Amino acid sequence: MTETCYAERTDSVEDKLRLLRRAHREGRLDVALSLAESIGDTLRFERQSQNNNVDMPLKPSQAAHVPELPAPWAKWARGWQQCQRVTVEEAAGLQRSGEPVDFRLDVDAATTTDLSREVRVAWVEPKGGLREVPSQVIDEVRQGNMRSCRLLFLADVPASGHTDYLILYGNPEAERPDYITDLQVHGEGYGLEIANNHFTAHLAAQTGQVERLRFRRGHGDVPYGANLELVTGGEGHGEPPNIDWGPDYCASGNFQKFRLTAWSECPNYEIVRGPLCVQVRRWGFPHSPIHPVFTPSRCHISVTYTFFAGRPYFLKEACMETVKGYETTVIRDDEWLFYGLPFTDSLWLDAGGHLHEGDVAEDARNDMWGVGFYNRDSRDAFVALRLEHEGDKVAIKHDGTPSTNIFGRGQIWCRTPLSPGPTRLPTGSSLGQKSAYLATHYPEDGGAQIVEATRRQLVTPLQVQPASVRGLDTVARAQGALGRVGETAATANGKRAIALKKLVWEALREVRDDQLMTVDGNVADLGYIYDVQIAADVVHIVMTMPHRGRPQHNFLANPIRDRVQQLKGVRDCVVECTWEPAWTVSRLSDAGRRALGLDP
Repeated sequence: MTETCYAERTDSVEDKLRLLRRAHREGRLDVALSLAESIGDTLRFERQSQNNNVDMPLKPSQAAHVPELPAPWAKWARGWQQCQRVTVEEAAGLQRSGEPVDFRLDVDAATTTDLSREVRVAWVEPKGGLREVPSQVIDEVRQGNMRSCRLLFLADVPASGHTDYLILYGNPEAERPDYITDLQVHGEGYGLEIANNHFTAHLAAQTGQVERLRFRRGHGDVPYGANLELVTGGEGHGEPPNIDWGPDYCASGNFQKFRLTAWSECPNYEIVRGPLCVQVRRWGFPHSPIHPVFTPSRCHISVTYTFFAGRPYFLKEACMETVKGYETTVIRDDEWLFYGLPFTDSLWLDAGGHLHEGDVAEDARNDMWGVGFYNRDSRDAFVALRLEHEGDKVAIKHDGTPSTNIFGRGQIWCRTPLSPGPTRLPTGSSLGQKSAYLATHYPEDGGAQIVEATRRQLVTPLQVQPASVRGLDTVARAQGALGRVGETAATANGKRAIALKKLVWEALREVRDDQLMTVDGNVADLGYIYDVQIAADVVHIVMTMPHRGRPQHNFLANPIRDRVQQLKGVRDCVVECTWEPAWTVSRLSDAGRRALGLDP
Protein backbone atom coordinates (compact mmCIF):
# COMPACT_ATOMS: atom_id res chain seq x y z
CA MET A 1 0.00 0.00 0.00
CA THR A 2 1.32 3.43 -0.94
CA GLU A 3 1.27 5.74 2.09
CA THR A 4 0.09 9.14 0.91
CA CYS A 5 -2.10 10.44 3.76
CA TYR A 6 -2.25 10.34 7.55
CA ALA A 7 -4.70 7.44 7.77
CA GLU A 8 -2.35 5.27 5.66
CA ARG A 9 0.70 6.13 7.78
CA THR A 10 -0.70 4.89 11.07
CA ASP A 11 -3.37 2.51 12.36
CA SER A 12 -6.59 3.36 14.15
CA VAL A 13 -7.71 2.11 17.55
CA GLU A 14 -10.31 -0.07 15.79
CA ASP A 15 -7.62 -1.67 13.59
CA LYS A 16 -5.42 -2.36 16.58
CA LEU A 17 -8.26 -3.82 18.64
CA ARG A 18 -9.04 -6.22 15.79
CA LEU A 19 -5.38 -7.25 15.60
CA LEU A 20 -5.17 -7.62 19.39
CA ARG A 21 -8.21 -9.91 19.49
CA ARG A 22 -6.71 -12.07 16.76
CA ALA A 23 -3.31 -12.25 18.49
CA HIS A 24 -4.97 -13.15 21.80
CA ARG A 25 -7.10 -15.80 20.10
CA GLU A 26 -3.99 -17.32 18.53
CA GLY A 27 -2.09 -17.31 21.83
CA ARG A 28 0.47 -14.76 20.59
CA LEU A 29 0.55 -12.90 23.88
CA ASP A 30 3.78 -11.00 23.14
CA VAL A 31 2.14 -9.47 20.07
CA ALA A 32 -1.03 -8.78 22.06
CA LEU A 33 0.97 -6.91 24.74
CA SER A 34 2.67 -4.82 22.06
CA LEU A 35 -0.67 -3.99 20.49
CA ALA A 36 -2.14 -3.02 23.87
CA GLU A 37 0.73 -0.57 24.36
CA SER A 38 0.31 0.76 20.83
CA ILE A 39 -3.40 1.37 21.44
CA GLY A 40 -2.38 3.51 24.42
CA ASP A 41 -0.06 5.53 22.21
CA THR A 42 -2.83 6.23 19.70
CA LEU A 43 -5.19 7.27 22.49
CA ARG A 44 -2.57 9.66 23.87
CA PHE A 45 -2.28 11.29 20.45
CA GLU A 46 -6.06 11.64 20.18
CA ARG A 47 -6.18 13.13 23.67
CA GLN A 48 -3.54 15.72 22.70
CA SER A 49 -5.79 16.74 19.83
CA GLN A 50 -8.81 17.36 22.08
CA ASN A 51 -9.63 20.51 23.98
CA ASN A 52 -9.26 19.51 27.62
CA ASN A 53 -10.59 22.90 28.74
CA VAL A 54 -14.19 22.37 27.62
CA ASP A 55 -15.37 21.94 31.22
CA MET A 56 -14.32 25.50 32.10
CA PRO A 57 -16.12 27.63 29.50
CA LEU A 58 -15.77 31.39 29.40
CA LYS A 59 -17.54 33.28 26.67
CA PRO A 60 -14.73 35.42 25.31
CA SER A 61 -15.10 39.16 25.18
CA GLN A 62 -14.68 40.74 21.80
CA ALA A 63 -10.99 41.17 21.14
CA ALA A 64 -9.73 44.69 20.73
CA HIS A 65 -6.73 45.88 18.75
CA VAL A 66 -4.02 47.22 21.03
CA PRO A 67 -3.25 50.22 18.75
CA GLU A 68 -6.87 51.30 19.23
CA LEU A 69 -6.57 51.45 23.03
CA PRO A 70 -6.19 54.81 24.77
CA ALA A 71 -2.81 56.23 23.77
CA PRO A 72 -0.99 55.66 27.11
CA TRP A 73 -2.03 52.00 27.16
CA ALA A 74 -1.27 51.42 23.47
CA LYS A 75 2.21 52.85 23.98
CA TRP A 76 2.79 50.72 27.10
CA ALA A 77 1.72 47.53 25.25
CA ARG A 78 3.55 48.26 21.99
CA GLY A 79 4.44 45.06 20.14
CA TRP A 80 1.22 43.26 21.15
CA GLN A 81 -1.67 43.46 18.72
CA GLN A 82 -4.69 41.93 20.48
CA CYS A 83 -6.28 42.15 23.91
CA GLN A 84 -9.33 41.00 25.82
CA ARG A 85 -10.71 42.30 29.10
CA VAL A 86 -11.87 40.18 32.01
CA THR A 87 -13.45 41.35 35.26
CA VAL A 88 -12.68 39.33 38.40
CA GLU A 89 -15.53 39.55 40.92
CA GLU A 90 -15.62 38.81 44.68
CA ALA A 91 -18.90 37.69 46.25
CA ALA A 92 -18.01 36.34 49.71
CA GLY A 93 -17.22 39.66 51.38
CA LEU A 94 -13.54 38.74 51.82
CA GLN A 95 -10.50 40.75 50.81
CA ARG A 96 -8.56 38.65 48.28
CA SER A 97 -4.83 39.06 47.78
CA GLY A 98 -2.72 36.96 45.41
CA GLU A 99 -5.56 34.48 44.91
CA PRO A 100 -5.34 32.13 41.91
CA VAL A 101 -7.90 32.51 39.15
CA ASP A 102 -7.95 29.84 36.48
CA PHE A 103 -10.12 30.14 33.38
CA ARG A 104 -10.31 29.25 29.72
CA LEU A 105 -9.00 31.65 27.10
CA ASP A 106 -9.98 31.30 23.44
CA VAL A 107 -8.32 33.36 20.71
CA ASP A 108 -8.41 33.45 16.92
CA ALA A 109 -5.53 31.25 15.76
CA ALA A 110 -4.72 33.73 13.01
CA THR A 111 -3.77 36.34 15.62
CA THR A 112 -1.18 34.32 17.55
CA THR A 113 1.53 31.72 17.09
CA ASP A 114 2.30 30.47 20.61
CA LEU A 115 0.20 31.47 23.63
CA SER A 116 2.87 30.31 26.07
CA ARG A 117 5.25 32.92 24.65
CA GLU A 118 2.82 35.69 23.85
CA VAL A 119 0.19 35.98 26.59
CA ARG A 120 0.63 38.75 29.16
CA VAL A 121 -1.81 39.84 31.88
CA ALA A 122 -2.09 43.48 32.94
CA TRP A 123 -3.87 44.72 36.06
CA VAL A 124 -5.92 47.87 35.45
CA GLU A 125 -5.06 49.91 38.54
CA PRO A 126 -7.81 51.97 40.21
CA LYS A 127 -6.20 55.19 38.93
CA GLY A 128 -6.02 53.89 35.36
CA GLY A 129 -2.46 52.60 35.18
CA LEU A 130 -1.45 49.21 33.80
CA ARG A 131 0.82 46.81 35.66
CA GLU A 132 1.90 43.38 34.44
CA VAL A 133 1.12 40.50 36.80
CA PRO A 134 2.68 37.02 36.56
CA SER A 135 0.62 34.54 34.59
CA GLN A 136 0.84 30.95 33.41
CA VAL A 137 -0.52 29.32 30.25
CA ILE A 138 -1.60 25.67 30.67
CA ASP A 139 -2.90 23.07 28.20
CA GLU A 140 -2.62 25.06 25.00
CA VAL A 141 -4.64 23.40 22.23
CA ARG A 142 -5.16 24.26 18.57
CA GLN A 143 -8.55 23.28 17.17
CA GLY A 144 -9.68 24.56 13.81
CA ASN A 145 -9.37 28.33 13.69
CA MET A 146 -9.09 28.73 17.47
CA ARG A 147 -6.33 28.44 20.03
CA SER A 148 -7.44 27.61 23.55
CA CYS A 149 -5.67 27.38 26.88
CA ARG A 150 -6.17 27.60 30.61
CA LEU A 151 -4.87 30.92 31.86
CA LEU A 152 -3.84 31.28 35.49
CA PHE A 153 -2.86 34.44 37.34
CA LEU A 154 -2.96 35.75 40.91
CA ALA A 155 -5.66 38.37 41.47
CA ASP A 156 -6.15 41.09 44.05
CA VAL A 157 -9.84 41.92 44.53
CA PRO A 158 -11.51 44.01 47.26
CA ALA A 159 -14.24 42.47 49.39
CA SER A 160 -17.56 42.40 47.47
CA GLY A 161 -15.85 44.30 44.64
CA HIS A 162 -14.18 43.65 41.31
CA THR A 163 -10.89 44.19 39.51
CA ASP A 164 -10.27 44.54 35.76
CA TYR A 165 -7.46 42.83 33.86
CA LEU A 166 -6.35 43.00 30.23
CA ILE A 167 -5.19 39.82 28.48
CA LEU A 168 -2.69 40.71 25.75
CA TYR A 169 -1.42 38.47 22.93
CA GLY A 170 -0.46 38.65 19.27
CA ASN A 171 3.29 39.38 19.42
CA PRO A 172 5.29 36.81 17.42
CA GLU A 173 8.54 38.29 18.77
CA ALA A 174 7.53 37.73 22.40
CA GLU A 175 9.72 35.52 24.56
CA ARG A 176 8.62 33.10 27.25
CA PRO A 177 8.31 35.23 30.40
CA ASP A 178 10.51 34.35 33.35
CA TYR A 179 8.48 35.24 36.43
CA ILE A 180 10.06 34.94 39.87
CA THR A 181 7.78 33.53 42.59
CA ASP A 182 8.19 31.52 45.78
CA LEU A 183 7.09 28.31 44.01
CA GLN A 184 10.09 26.01 43.51
CA VAL A 185 10.10 22.55 41.91
CA HIS A 186 12.83 19.94 41.87
CA GLY A 187 12.88 16.52 40.23
CA GLU A 188 11.47 14.98 37.08
CA GLY A 189 8.28 13.15 36.27
CA TYR A 190 5.88 12.85 39.19
CA GLY A 191 8.43 12.22 41.99
CA LEU A 192 8.76 15.94 42.72
CA GLU A 193 9.75 18.17 45.61
CA ILE A 194 7.48 21.22 45.58
CA ALA A 195 8.05 24.17 47.89
CA ASN A 196 6.65 27.63 48.55
CA ASN A 197 7.04 29.97 51.52
CA HIS A 198 4.61 27.86 53.59
CA PHE A 199 5.65 24.22 53.14
CA THR A 200 7.70 21.69 51.19
CA ALA A 201 5.84 18.68 49.83
CA HIS A 202 7.54 15.50 48.65
CA LEU A 203 5.78 13.20 46.17
CA ALA A 204 6.82 9.55 46.15
CA ALA A 205 9.13 8.63 43.28
CA GLN A 206 7.29 5.32 42.85
CA THR A 207 3.66 6.45 42.85
CA GLY A 208 3.49 10.27 42.94
CA GLN A 209 1.51 10.16 46.22
CA VAL A 210 2.30 12.75 48.93
CA GLU A 211 4.82 10.95 51.14
CA ARG A 212 5.82 13.78 53.51
CA LEU A 213 5.33 17.48 54.13
CA ARG A 214 7.51 19.95 56.03
CA PHE A 215 6.32 23.27 57.44
CA ARG A 216 8.56 26.21 56.46
CA ARG A 217 7.86 28.70 59.26
CA GLY A 218 9.10 29.14 62.80
CA HIS A 219 7.13 30.61 65.67
CA GLY A 220 9.84 31.22 68.23
CA ASP A 221 11.32 28.77 70.73
CA VAL A 222 8.83 25.95 70.23
CA PRO A 223 9.34 22.22 69.69
CA TYR A 224 8.08 22.16 66.09
CA GLY A 225 7.53 25.33 64.06
CA ALA A 226 9.92 25.37 61.11
CA ASN A 227 11.11 21.83 61.97
CA LEU A 228 7.70 20.17 61.85
CA GLU A 229 7.68 17.40 59.24
CA LEU A 230 4.71 15.13 58.67
CA VAL A 231 5.80 11.58 57.83
CA THR A 232 4.57 8.01 58.09
CA GLY A 233 7.01 5.38 59.33
CA GLY A 234 7.09 1.63 59.28
CA GLU A 235 6.67 -0.77 56.39
CA GLY A 236 3.16 0.25 55.45
CA HIS A 237 1.59 -2.72 53.70
CA GLY A 238 4.74 -3.49 51.77
CA GLU A 239 4.13 -0.23 49.90
CA PRO A 240 6.01 3.08 50.17
CA PRO A 241 4.89 4.80 53.39
CA ASN A 242 2.94 7.93 52.45
CA ILE A 243 1.00 10.38 54.58
CA ASP A 244 -1.81 10.33 51.96
CA TRP A 245 -3.22 6.81 51.56
CA GLY A 246 -6.44 7.31 49.58
CA PRO A 247 -8.40 6.58 47.58
CA ASP A 248 -8.64 2.78 47.69
CA TYR A 249 -11.24 0.05 48.16
CA CYS A 250 -11.70 -3.48 49.47
CA ALA A 251 -13.08 -6.15 47.18
CA SER A 252 -16.17 -8.26 47.82
CA GLY A 253 -15.90 -10.31 51.01
CA ASN A 254 -12.84 -8.32 52.10
CA PHE A 255 -10.74 -10.63 49.92
CA GLN A 256 -8.13 -7.97 49.11
CA LYS A 257 -7.43 -4.24 48.82
CA PHE A 258 -6.94 -2.39 45.55
CA ARG A 259 -4.65 0.63 46.00
CA LEU A 260 -2.91 3.36 44.01
CA THR A 261 -0.12 3.19 46.56
CA ALA A 262 0.61 -0.35 45.29
CA TRP A 263 1.53 0.96 41.81
CA SER A 264 5.11 0.14 40.84
CA GLU A 265 4.85 3.24 38.64
CA CYS A 266 2.02 5.50 37.54
CA PRO A 267 0.24 3.93 34.55
CA ASN A 268 -0.80 7.40 33.29
CA TYR A 269 0.21 10.86 34.41
CA GLU A 270 0.42 14.50 33.36
CA ILE A 271 2.61 17.21 34.86
CA VAL A 272 2.14 20.99 34.73
CA ARG A 273 5.11 23.05 35.92
CA GLY A 274 5.22 26.82 36.04
CA PRO A 275 5.87 29.87 38.20
CA LEU A 276 2.35 30.00 39.67
CA CYS A 277 1.11 26.41 39.64
CA VAL A 278 2.41 22.85 39.72
CA GLN A 279 -0.13 20.17 38.95
CA VAL A 280 0.38 16.41 39.07
CA ARG A 281 -2.43 14.25 37.69
CA ARG A 282 -2.33 10.44 37.80
CA TRP A 283 -4.94 7.95 36.73
CA GLY A 284 -5.52 4.25 36.20
CA PHE A 285 -6.89 1.14 37.88
CA PRO A 286 -5.58 0.43 41.40
CA HIS A 287 -3.44 -2.65 41.89
CA SER A 288 -4.00 -5.83 43.84
CA PRO A 289 -1.45 -6.89 46.50
CA ILE A 290 -0.68 -9.84 44.20
CA HIS A 291 -0.81 -7.95 40.89
CA PRO A 292 -1.07 -9.06 38.07
CA VAL A 293 -2.93 -12.18 39.20
CA PHE A 294 -6.00 -10.01 39.80
CA THR A 295 -6.42 -7.05 37.44
CA PRO A 296 -10.12 -6.09 37.42
CA SER A 297 -10.97 -3.04 35.31
CA ARG A 298 -13.86 -1.93 37.47
CA CYS A 299 -12.99 1.12 39.56
CA HIS A 300 -11.05 3.74 37.60
CA ILE A 301 -9.35 6.31 39.83
CA SER A 302 -7.86 9.69 38.97
CA VAL A 303 -6.05 11.94 41.45
CA THR A 304 -4.82 15.50 40.84
CA TYR A 305 -2.64 17.53 43.21
CA THR A 306 -2.36 21.28 42.58
CA PHE A 307 0.20 23.50 44.34
CA PHE A 308 0.23 27.30 44.04
CA ALA A 309 2.69 30.12 44.56
CA GLY A 310 2.09 31.96 47.81
CA ARG A 311 -0.76 29.77 49.09
CA PRO A 312 -0.58 27.90 52.45
CA TYR A 313 -2.65 25.05 51.00
CA PHE A 314 -2.66 22.62 48.09
CA LEU A 315 -5.63 20.99 46.38
CA LYS A 316 -6.47 17.36 45.78
CA GLU A 317 -9.21 16.33 43.39
CA ALA A 318 -10.11 12.68 42.95
CA CYS A 319 -12.73 10.62 41.17
CA MET A 320 -13.55 6.93 41.58
CA GLU A 321 -15.56 5.91 38.51
CA THR A 322 -17.27 2.54 38.17
CA VAL A 323 -16.41 1.28 34.68
CA LYS A 324 -17.95 -2.14 35.41
CA GLY A 325 -20.34 -2.79 38.29
CA TYR A 326 -18.76 -4.41 41.35
CA GLU A 327 -19.28 -5.04 45.06
CA THR A 328 -17.11 -3.50 47.75
CA THR A 329 -17.07 -3.76 51.52
CA VAL A 330 -15.38 -0.40 52.13
CA ILE A 331 -14.04 2.56 50.19
CA ARG A 332 -11.66 5.11 51.69
CA ASP A 333 -11.27 8.36 49.78
CA ASP A 334 -9.56 10.71 52.25
CA GLU A 335 -7.11 8.99 54.57
CA TRP A 336 -4.03 10.68 56.09
CA LEU A 337 -1.66 9.19 58.66
CA PHE A 338 1.20 10.86 60.57
CA TYR A 339 3.73 9.11 62.81
CA GLY A 340 5.52 10.63 65.78
CA LEU A 341 2.43 12.29 67.33
CA PRO A 342 3.30 15.77 65.97
CA PHE A 343 -0.03 17.27 67.10
CA THR A 344 -1.76 17.50 70.45
CA ASP A 345 -5.41 18.18 69.55
CA SER A 346 -7.93 17.54 66.79
CA LEU A 347 -10.03 19.97 64.74
CA TRP A 348 -13.19 19.56 62.69
CA LEU A 349 -15.61 21.70 60.67
CA ASP A 350 -19.36 21.21 60.66
CA ALA A 351 -21.69 21.48 57.66
CA GLY A 352 -21.92 25.25 58.17
CA GLY A 353 -18.16 25.65 57.90
CA HIS A 354 -17.64 26.43 61.61
CA LEU A 355 -14.46 25.13 63.24
CA HIS A 356 -14.48 23.12 66.47
CA GLU A 357 -11.67 21.78 68.65
CA GLY A 358 -11.65 18.38 70.35
CA ASP A 359 -14.05 15.47 69.95
CA VAL A 360 -16.55 15.46 67.09
CA ALA A 361 -20.16 15.92 68.17
CA GLU A 362 -22.15 12.71 67.82
CA ASP A 363 -24.74 14.26 65.50
CA ALA A 364 -22.02 15.63 63.18
CA ARG A 365 -19.96 12.46 62.66
CA ASN A 366 -21.43 11.76 59.22
CA ASP A 367 -21.52 15.35 58.00
CA MET A 368 -18.08 16.87 58.56
CA TRP A 369 -16.57 19.28 56.04
CA GLY A 370 -13.12 19.59 57.49
CA VAL A 371 -10.82 17.60 59.78
CA GLY A 372 -7.32 18.08 61.09
CA PHE A 373 -4.96 18.62 63.99
CA TYR A 374 -3.04 21.37 65.75
CA ASN A 375 -0.20 21.57 68.25
CA ARG A 376 -1.05 23.71 71.26
CA ASP A 377 2.66 24.52 71.87
CA SER A 378 3.93 25.37 68.39
CA ARG A 379 0.47 26.51 67.19
CA ASP A 380 0.95 24.65 63.89
CA ALA A 381 -2.07 23.07 62.24
CA PHE A 382 -2.76 20.80 59.28
CA VAL A 383 -6.39 20.75 58.17
CA ALA A 384 -8.29 19.09 55.35
CA LEU A 385 -10.86 21.58 54.08
CA ARG A 386 -13.44 19.49 52.24
CA LEU A 387 -14.82 21.57 49.40
CA GLU A 388 -16.74 19.02 47.34
CA HIS A 389 -17.80 15.45 48.12
CA GLU A 390 -20.56 13.82 46.11
CA GLY A 391 -21.74 10.53 44.75
CA ASP A 392 -23.43 9.82 41.44
CA LYS A 393 -25.92 6.92 41.57
CA VAL A 394 -24.74 6.13 45.09
CA ALA A 395 -25.58 7.65 48.50
CA ILE A 396 -22.58 8.79 50.56
CA LYS A 397 -21.76 10.20 53.99
CA HIS A 398 -19.10 12.69 55.04
CA ASP A 399 -17.35 11.05 57.98
CA GLY A 400 -13.70 10.65 58.99
CA THR A 401 -13.33 11.49 62.68
CA PRO A 402 -9.71 12.46 63.44
CA SER A 403 -7.77 10.46 66.05
CA THR A 404 -4.76 11.94 67.85
CA ASN A 405 -3.44 8.53 68.92
CA ILE A 406 -3.59 5.30 66.95
CA PHE A 407 -1.29 2.34 67.76
CA GLY A 408 0.42 4.64 70.28
CA ARG A 409 2.48 6.23 67.50
CA GLY A 410 0.21 7.71 64.85
CA GLN A 411 -2.49 10.29 64.17
CA ILE A 412 -5.09 9.62 61.50
CA TRP A 413 -8.35 10.52 59.84
CA CYS A 414 -10.06 8.22 57.38
CA ARG A 415 -13.22 9.02 55.44
CA THR A 416 -15.33 6.01 54.39
CA PRO A 417 -18.17 7.50 52.31
CA LEU A 418 -20.28 4.33 52.00
CA SER A 419 -22.40 2.86 54.76
CA PRO A 420 -20.88 -0.18 56.54
CA GLY A 421 -21.33 -3.53 54.85
CA PRO A 422 -21.28 -4.75 51.25
CA THR A 423 -22.32 -2.16 48.66
CA ARG A 424 -23.05 -2.81 45.00
CA LEU A 425 -21.77 0.02 42.81
CA PRO A 426 -23.54 0.05 39.42
CA THR A 427 -21.78 0.78 36.15
CA GLY A 428 -21.55 4.53 35.61
CA SER A 429 -21.62 5.42 39.31
CA SER A 430 -18.87 7.58 40.76
CA LEU A 431 -17.49 9.21 43.89
CA GLY A 432 -15.95 12.65 43.49
CA GLN A 433 -14.08 14.87 45.88
CA LYS A 434 -12.13 18.11 46.08
CA SER A 435 -10.24 19.13 49.20
CA ALA A 436 -7.68 21.72 50.21
CA TYR A 437 -4.96 20.78 52.71
CA LEU A 438 -3.98 23.76 54.80
CA ALA A 439 -0.59 23.98 56.57
CA THR A 440 -0.97 27.05 58.73
CA HIS A 441 -0.04 28.87 61.91
CA TYR A 442 -2.96 28.45 64.33
CA PRO A 443 -2.74 31.20 66.95
CA GLU A 444 -4.74 30.79 70.13
CA ASP A 445 -6.61 33.97 69.29
CA GLY A 446 -7.82 34.04 65.70
CA GLY A 447 -6.78 30.56 64.59
CA ALA A 448 -10.34 29.45 63.95
CA GLN A 449 -11.00 32.54 61.85
CA ILE A 450 -7.96 31.76 59.66
CA VAL A 451 -9.23 28.26 58.91
CA GLU A 452 -12.85 29.30 58.37
CA ALA A 453 -11.96 32.25 56.12
CA THR A 454 -9.69 30.05 53.99
CA ARG A 455 -12.52 27.59 53.42
CA ARG A 456 -14.95 30.41 52.62
CA GLN A 457 -12.53 31.70 49.99
CA LEU A 458 -12.20 28.26 48.44
CA VAL A 459 -15.91 27.41 48.36
CA THR A 460 -16.68 30.88 46.97
CA PRO A 461 -13.93 31.30 44.36
CA LEU A 462 -13.38 34.50 42.45
CA GLN A 463 -15.50 34.67 39.30
CA VAL A 464 -14.03 35.71 35.96
CA GLN A 465 -16.37 37.48 33.54
CA PRO A 466 -15.62 38.66 30.00
CA ALA A 467 -16.15 42.36 29.34
CA SER A 468 -15.66 44.89 26.59
CA VAL A 469 -12.38 46.77 26.58
CA ARG A 470 -14.26 49.85 25.46
CA GLY A 471 -16.43 49.66 28.58
CA LEU A 472 -13.61 50.58 30.96
CA ASP A 473 -14.51 53.77 32.77
CA THR A 474 -11.13 55.12 33.86
CA VAL A 475 -8.53 57.69 32.92
CA ALA A 476 -5.87 55.73 31.04
CA ARG A 477 -2.30 56.22 32.13
CA ALA A 478 0.81 54.03 32.14
CA GLN A 479 4.51 54.16 32.93
CA GLY A 480 7.29 52.11 31.38
CA ALA A 481 6.53 49.39 28.87
CA LEU A 482 5.30 45.81 28.78
CA GLY A 483 7.91 44.65 26.26
CA ARG A 484 11.33 43.46 27.34
CA VAL A 485 14.50 43.89 25.30
CA GLY A 486 14.11 41.94 22.07
CA GLU A 487 10.31 41.76 22.26
CA THR A 488 9.48 45.11 20.66
CA ALA A 489 11.20 47.59 18.39
CA ALA A 490 10.65 50.29 21.03
CA THR A 491 13.20 48.84 23.48
CA ALA A 492 16.90 49.62 23.45
CA ASN A 493 18.44 48.13 20.29
CA GLY A 494 14.96 46.72 19.71
CA LYS A 495 14.81 47.25 15.96
CA ARG A 496 18.05 45.36 15.45
CA ALA A 497 16.98 42.55 17.82
CA ILE A 498 13.57 42.17 16.15
CA ALA A 499 15.11 42.11 12.67
CA LEU A 500 17.66 39.50 13.75
CA LYS A 501 14.99 37.41 15.47
CA LYS A 502 12.94 37.30 12.26
CA LEU A 503 16.02 36.04 10.42
CA VAL A 504 16.58 33.38 13.08
CA TRP A 505 13.02 32.05 12.68
CA GLU A 506 13.47 31.99 8.91
CA ALA A 507 16.72 30.07 9.34
CA LEU A 508 15.05 27.56 11.66
CA ARG A 509 12.59 26.74 8.89
CA GLU A 510 15.57 25.49 6.90
CA VAL A 511 16.60 22.96 9.58
CA ARG A 512 14.79 19.68 9.02
CA ASP A 513 14.19 16.71 11.26
CA ASP A 514 15.51 14.37 8.59
CA GLN A 515 13.97 11.32 10.24
CA LEU A 516 10.92 12.59 8.35
CA MET A 517 12.77 11.80 5.18
CA THR A 518 10.55 12.96 2.33
CA VAL A 519 8.66 15.98 3.70
CA ASP A 520 9.53 19.48 4.86
CA GLY A 521 9.53 18.67 8.55
CA ASN A 522 11.44 21.71 9.79
CA VAL A 523 11.97 22.33 13.50
CA ALA A 524 9.98 25.58 13.55
CA ASP A 525 6.81 24.29 11.87
CA LEU A 526 7.01 21.05 13.85
CA GLY A 527 6.83 23.14 17.03
CA TYR A 528 10.15 21.98 18.48
CA ILE A 529 11.26 25.56 19.18
CA TYR A 530 9.96 26.99 22.45
CA ASP A 531 11.83 30.30 22.54
CA VAL A 532 14.28 32.54 20.71
CA GLN A 533 16.12 35.29 22.60
CA ILE A 534 18.69 37.80 21.37
CA ALA A 535 21.39 39.21 23.67
CA ALA A 536 23.69 41.49 21.64
CA ASP A 537 25.30 39.08 19.14
CA VAL A 538 24.37 35.84 20.96
CA VAL A 539 21.21 33.90 20.11
CA HIS A 540 19.66 31.69 22.80
CA ILE A 541 17.23 29.01 21.57
CA VAL A 542 15.11 26.74 23.77
CA MET A 543 13.96 23.58 22.02
CA THR A 544 12.48 20.20 22.78
CA MET A 545 12.44 16.80 21.13
CA PRO A 546 9.10 15.23 20.17
CA HIS A 547 9.34 12.48 22.80
CA ARG A 548 11.76 11.03 25.33
CA GLY A 549 12.66 8.16 23.05
CA ARG A 550 14.92 10.69 21.29
CA PRO A 551 16.96 12.19 24.14
CA GLN A 552 20.03 12.99 22.00
CA HIS A 553 18.94 16.54 21.24
CA ASN A 554 22.22 17.50 19.60
CA PHE A 555 21.01 15.56 16.57
CA LEU A 556 18.97 18.70 15.89
CA ALA A 557 20.72 21.24 18.12
CA ASN A 558 23.98 21.01 16.17
CA PRO A 559 22.45 21.80 12.75
CA ILE A 560 20.37 24.55 14.38
CA ARG A 561 23.51 26.08 15.86
CA ASP A 562 25.42 25.75 12.58
CA ARG A 563 22.68 27.40 10.54
CA VAL A 564 22.00 30.29 12.92
CA GLN A 565 25.69 31.10 13.30
CA GLN A 566 25.83 31.73 9.55
CA LEU A 567 23.60 34.78 10.01
CA LYS A 568 25.25 38.17 9.83
CA GLY A 569 25.55 39.70 13.28
CA VAL A 570 25.50 36.39 15.18
CA ARG A 571 28.69 35.53 17.06
CA ASP A 572 27.34 32.52 18.92
CA CYS A 573 24.18 30.42 19.21
CA VAL A 574 23.36 28.60 22.43
CA VAL A 575 20.77 25.81 22.13
CA GLU A 576 19.11 24.51 25.30
CA CYS A 577 16.87 21.44 25.34
CA THR A 578 13.95 21.03 27.77
CA TRP A 579 11.28 18.40 28.37
CA GLU A 580 8.95 20.87 30.11
CA PRO A 581 6.32 21.26 28.89
CA ALA A 582 6.17 18.09 26.83
CA TRP A 583 5.71 18.50 23.08
CA THR A 584 2.17 17.89 21.81
CA VAL A 585 0.53 17.86 18.40
CA SER A 586 -1.01 21.26 19.15
CA ARG A 587 2.40 22.85 18.64
CA LEU A 588 2.32 22.09 14.92
CA SER A 589 1.85 25.07 12.64
CA ASP A 590 -0.51 24.80 9.66
CA ALA A 591 2.52 24.08 7.47
CA GLY A 592 3.66 21.41 9.92
CA ARG A 593 0.26 19.75 9.90
CA ARG A 594 0.22 19.73 6.09
CA ALA A 595 3.70 18.20 6.02
CA LEU A 596 2.53 15.34 8.24
CA GLY A 597 -0.70 14.85 6.28
CA LEU A 598 -2.93 16.00 9.15
CA ASP A 599 -6.13 17.90 8.54
CA PRO A 600 -5.18 21.58 9.04
